[in-house]
Amino acid sequence: MTLLALVRHMPTEWNAAGRLQGREDLPLLMETAPEWRVPAELNGFLWLSSPLRRAVDTAHRLGIEPVIEPRLAEMGWGAWEGQTLAGLRARLGTEMAMAEAAGLDLRPPGGESPREVQARIMPLLAGIARSGKPTAAITHKGVIRAVLSLATGWDMRDKPPHRLSWSAAHLFRLDAAGRPVVARLNLPLEPM
Repeated sequence: MTLLALVRHMPTEWNAAGRLQGREDLPLLMETAPEWRVPAELNGFLWLSSPLRRAVDTAHRLGIEPVIEPRLAEMGWGAWEGQTLAGLRARLGTEMAMAEAAGLDLRPPGGESPREVQARIMPLLAGIARSGKPTAAITHKGVIRAVLSLATGWDMRDKPPHRLSWSAAHLFRLDAAGRPVVARLNLPLEPM
């Protein structure tokens, strides 16, 4: 089994405002960006990053020069990018409730579903497993949740089976085909 560690990017202005970012390429909110370093357990890992600026900038703040991997980009939220969930719920009412009840098949207009995110990243996970090299990635909440779903069978119709800290690394083990299982969640990023 091959280790895979996933780390969410540091906060942006839209994170602070509770807005859905998706593929919007926003910079980090530098004045509140934490001073973290990678836990020693991840020393020697190959590092990948989503191509979105907030992920690449997070890698650089961690002292990492990552390999850019487009499949690690955030879920596309389409017409809902820039909106808040509370605002969408108020505006769309039962339509939004039905969309959220779709779980893995929730697809915003012009966006992609979590199931489509899984289909996008499965070949990447299989490639990492074939390489046998412990790998870490700076990515996004939607991608990490998609991997957690694959690892646990969570259908995203209710609360996740594990509470995830977004200031931590999440470790998975990939079998020979790239299917993940939870190894250790919420491995804290260390303060400088």
